[in-house]
Parts: sequence; structure tokens; C-alpha cells
Amino acid sequence: MTPVERLALAPPRAVEPVAGRARIRLEPEDFEVIEDLGFEAAGQGPHLLLRVRKRNANTGWVARELARSIGVRDFDVGYAGLKDRHAVTTQWFTVPARGRSGETRTPTDWAGVQGEGYEVIEAHAHNRKLPRGALAGNTFKILLRDFEGDAAMLDRRVNEIARTGVPNYFGPQRFGRELSNLRRAETGRGGQGLVWSAMRGLLFNAVLAERIQGGSWVELKVGERANLDGRNSTFVVDAVDETIHSRLAMLDIHPTGPLFGTGEGGVGGDIAALESEVLARFPEFVDPLQEARLEPARRPLRVAVRDLSLEWLEPARTARLSFRLRPGSFATAVLRELLDVENAAGHSEDEHD
Repeated sequence: MTPVERLALAPPRAVEPVAGRARIRLEPEDFEVIEDLGFEAAGQGPHLLLRVRKRNANTGWVARELARSIGVRDFDVGYAGLKDRHAVTTQWFTVPARGRSGETRTPTDWAGVQGEGYEVIEAHAHNRKLPRGALAGNTFKILLRDFEGDAAMLDRRVNEIARTGVPNYFGPQRFGRELSNLRRAETGRGGQGLVWSAMRGLLFNAVLAERIQGGSWVELKVGERANLDGRNSTFVVDAVDETIHSRLAMLDIHPTGPLFGTGEGGVGGDIAALESEVLARFPEFVDPLQEARLEPARRPLRVAVRDLSLEWLEPARTARLSFRLRPGSFATAVLRELLDVENAAGHSEDEHD
């Protein structure tokens, strides 16, 4: 693998070796994702909030089907995040209560509405279109089949990860099928949206990998920005004292890495120097991002894995791994810290925003 391929597909783990290997996604039901908005429907308003269960269907396609069924523009349908196609997922959409024909639909009208690969299981009146990113997190239930390895070690590693979290790498989904988004950037055929996101994701992974190899990915340094768990807020670390150490141990705060953009990155000291040195290795991504003049941002280097459990359904052979992640983090980041997986569905097409 080239350095870029390694950072996209197989970056350094926090702990080696893994406990073994297993197969995932042999059936859509083997990979379940449940979206948590973190708020209730308003109960009134010009929109309807629909809870939809889908199987072997991607989010964009379901959104278009919902738009077609009520006769509105695709843009009029809102959803908080993308969910994987090769899975059974439950997520929320909003649709206008009134279609373009003037017909108004009530929550009752939507109960049980279904199409190829999806079914509406709840409907409520709501006051606004659901914007991207408006969710609290995602719960994953993943069946691990044909496990080969040390079952006791896997149990121990699950317990350790519950205490320490895992590296918050961008998963292969961010970089496109066969790294197509990065290939476009490397050949000078970059563009907006997905290609810029892929380049920023690769640079973030590079900084995180460097800090894992240096042993500082769960430490905070003076001059860097710390992230408040479960929020997008950060603050500059002026001193590393017992309070900082305690909050790190409690998974209340996390070190951060760059989502590269033009302008001040908001960090100083040794961390600023380390990030500059790492980013300088990838001019093929840094240069076009500078030309794009995107706003710089920070992303936590570590993600807490909440409600983590491993249930053995067949002793030392088949198990169900369940956990909850903040939005924008990848289930692959958890799986790869535990074992090597064979993904029967190939790389996921969607990210779990």
C-alpha cells in the first residue's frame, strides 16, 4: 500500500494485536443502525416528521421516493444523516404536510406507508425541515459471524474500549469506492463536496496516525484545542493539570486534529508544529484545499463508545456487538480496534452522520 492508501484503509491501531477475525454483513439484518435525534417532534407545524425503517436501500433513494409520493421537490425532504444501504436502519425524515397539488396529509395518512426497501413506522407533526447534522448519535448492532481468535481477549478488549474510547478515524466510506474521491484529487480532477471532504479526512487521519504512533492521541498538550464530548465546542488548553487529566480519563474531553482550511488553525505550541510537519507531507491535498479557501475546523481524535456490549450468541463463534457513537463517527473505527473483519457487502456506501 502507498502511504495514502494505508491512511485511508488501514491506519495504525491504538492497540495491537487484535483479538481475531470475523465476518460481517452476510445479511442486511446483521448490521443494524438506529438514529437518535435527541429531541421530540414539535407536535404541530407545516412539516411531518417520519420515522422510517429501511432495508437494502440508501438514504437518498428513500428521500426521493418520499418526495415523489407526495408530489414535492427532492429538496423539500429533510434528513439528518446518511445511513448505510447494506443494513437495516431506522432514521428520521421530514416532508411538507402540504404537497404541490395542495393536498394536506396528516400523520395518520403516513402510518404504514411503504415502498421497495422502506416502511414508515411513525409520523408526527413538526415545525421545520430536518437539517443535516441535527442528531444526537447512532446506535449500532452488528452481528459478528464465524469468529476465529481469542474470545476471552475479545471480551477484555471490549471492556477496555468502553473505558478508553477509540481513535476517531474517518472510515473508508469517506474516500469513495476504491478511493475514487482521493484519486480525483491526486490526478488534479478535484472539485467540491466529496473530494474536498476526502482530502480533509485523509489529512486528519494522517495527524491522528502520527499521534497514535507517538503515544499522544489520548493526551492534551498546552496550546492545543480540546473537544467537549458529544458537542462541537472546543477550548484552548492553557495548562495541563489534574482537572484536565481527570476529564480525559472520564471521556469528558478529547484532543483534536485539523479539518484543514485556510487561516489560523487555533492551535499553538508543540501540537501546531507537529501538525504542520505532517500536513507538509501531502502537498497534493493541502494545495488544492488552500485554493478552495475552506474554513478550518477541529475534530476529536478520540470517540467515546457508549453503551458498549458484546453478547455471545454461539460460544466463541457468533456474537452481537452493540454500541452508540456521536454523529460523524464510524463503526469501522470501533470494529478495527477489536478484530479484523471480512465485510461481505464490501465497503459501505454511506457514512453514519
